[in-house]
Amino acid sequence: MHRFYVDGCSEADKCIRITGEDVNHILNVLRLGVNDEIMVSDGSSRDFLCRITECDSQYILSNIIDIYDNNSELPVDIYLFQGVPKGDKLETIIQKCVELGVHSIIPVMMERTIVKLDDKKQSKKLSRYQLISESAAKQSRRGIIPEVCEYMSMKEAILYAKEHMDIILFPYEFAEGMDESRKIIENIVSEVDKQRDDQEDKKTIGIFIGPEGGFADMEAKELQEIGAKTMSLGHRILRTETAGMTVMSILSFMLDK
Repeated sequence: MHRFYVDGCSEADKCIRITGEDVNHILNVLRLGVNDEIMVSDGSSRDFLCRITECDSQYILSNIIDIYDNNSELPVDIYLFQGVPKGDKLETIIQKCVELGVHSIIPVMMERTIVKLDDKKQSKKLSRYQLISESAAKQSRRGIIPEVCEYMSMKEAILYAKEHMDIILFPYEFAEGMDESRKIIENIVSEVDKQRDDQEDKKTIGIFIGPEGGFADMEAKELQEIGAKTMSLGHRILRTETAGMTVMSILSFMLDK
């Protein structure tokens, strides 16, 4: 069923009003009309099954038939701190990591980042990245649209992670072997299971991924100083666009219930 996102939906509402670009998509691309059913998400993990009752070039009205809890979100909020890569690689990273359950993606300008962007270019790219996130969220039936945040410097990203993340991970070529990495994942699973049993607030996990050239020595040291856990992803060196997806795949598989 086709999914759309409308902020502020409430159980008290009898109908939901859809505006903006979705109107054209519903009418002229999907060719939906009165009496067709759609799914509307409020962006906070509730889904509203609706039936279209009125169509206009500026809005769509739909009556709420039923309300469901969306079960597609992970029991943790995962933030991907992605070293900005060359070309359009970040678009692929955003699309796939949204499908895998990431909560937010933060592009980070690291020491070995090759790309240089002024504020205007950053703003333009962020607008496109957010559209990619929304499209991937719709396709994978997410309860939220993950945010692609403003670009950060590495120092800003480290400070943000230190203040907001319960757990910080970073795949590193000089990390200890796979046994240690498995222990890290097992401990995360144990902590999240305890959180679920005790009905605590969601934990936050930050994942730092280096750009094409990897982390500079000082960046790795600074991450370790704030308690980030280095982990190995195997004996093969992965591209920057593969590493984040790999960690997301592991956590998604281990934490989803």
